[in-house]
Amino acid sequence: MNVLYPLKFQPIYLEKIWGGQNVKTLLHKDFGKMMNCGEMWLLSGVEGQNSVVANGNFEGDEINDLVETFMGDLVGDNVFDKYGENFPLLIKIIDPLTWLSVQVHPDDEIAKMIGLENGKTEMWYVMHADKDAELVSGFNREVTKAEVEKLIYEKKISEVLNYEQVNDGDVFFIPARRIHALGPGCMVAEIQQTSDTTYRVYDWDRIDQHGMYRELHIPQSLFTLNYKHEDYYRTEYERDKKDATVKMVECPYFTTNFINLENKMALAKDYSELDSFVVLMSVGGSFSLKYDGGEEIVNIGECILIPNIINKVEINALEDCKILETYIV
Repeated sequence: MNVLYPLKFQPIYLEKIWGGQNVKTLLHKDFGKMMNCGEMWLLSGVEGQNSVVANGNFEGDEINDLVETFMGDLVGDNVFDKYGENFPLLIKIIDPLTWLSVQVHPDDEIAKMIGLENGKTEMWYVMHADKDAELVSGFNREVTKAEVEKLIYEKKISEVLNYEQVNDGDVFFIPARRIHALGPGCMVAEIQQTSDTTYRVYDWDRIDQHGMYRELHIPQSLFTLNYKHEDYYRTEYERDKKDATVKMVECPYFTTNFINLENKMALAKDYSELDSFVVLMSVGGSFSLKYDGGEEIVNIGECILIPNIINKVEINALEDCKILETYIV
């Protein structure tokens, strides 16, 4: 049997009505003949959209097939016991030219009620923000289900949405059931549970290429939404700390840390205390990953999956770089 090693993957490009060009112009990725690229999936265990390995002996194999074969050696024993043969995270980049729909995702409890495997909790790291770029996270005050329903049908839901101006490096944790939307010029790295279930609350009265309004999911949204107002929606972290691992987001579904390295810096990592895979994603610059047996280069807009059985690696900055480190505790 072949030995596991850090895995890279072929990107999956998705054209969206609201998509932009930053995947091509800023990340230098070729999405072919598409008019735009709204999403680039870097690592996916979603059924029908399984990521395919792009390097080494397993080139051409799908991630879920490797999870089935290697089980805990790849993802960690506890992770395999909980999630089985489906890789538990979806990692993507979203590039909106116009507003995404105002939307909400179910949590695990609601997902199981309707026959889905799991809900969708996620986080956003802002890779690039145009001047005055905005996003929506949560409500701007306490609201009721009846009030929200009335505002949806009156097309006034935007009156109670919490708008946040964003800059490069901002982070937002979006738990399942929180209303949210990405605005134009706000390219984000998204880390989420493996799910592609989205309920559209409102779509800005947008017309698609066929002259039709896109489908809304109002009854499902009203049942799913958390109507509570939070005082603060941003996630604060030590973004300027260098040559260290900084905690960013910690939840039952994933932990994500921030690594900020200056050019030619090296950071040794020991994952022997973890019972999990580790994903390193470049959200700025390039780095090399050295491990016992080889080395891989990771450029901006790419990620690499370190199997659970590989404990010690060294991250070397090939230029100033920013990295998201994600695993499951």
